[in-house]
Amino acid sequence: MEKRFSDMDEYELKLEISMLNEKAKKAEQLGNMNEFAVYERRKTLAQSYLINPDSIEPGHAYRMTDGVTIFEVSYMNGRFAWGYRSGERELAGVPISLLADKITMDA
Repeated sequence: MEKRFSDMDEYELKLEISMLNEKAKKAEQLGNMNEFAVYERRKTLAQSYLINPDSIEPGHAYRMTDGVTIFEVSYMNGRFAWGYRSGERELAGVPISLLADKITMDA
């Protein structure tokens, strides 16, 4: 039976992330893009468990790991930040591992 990410310690999470990374590479090389996407999503979720959710502050904006998108956090729910991507009006939830840097807004 597979362990949940929430039940894993840091070492186990890092092993799982490494394994998922290898599986994703293999799937991509074989052209299995759906399988690749699943492994990448699971890896992103596992990485979220290596981040303290208290380090993400509602009411602040964060640059996402794509380096372009800004995400304004409205509230937290577990390992997901809920809020709005730059230029969008639809509420979205993203794993906290996709948030890179807090952005300081000048008044």
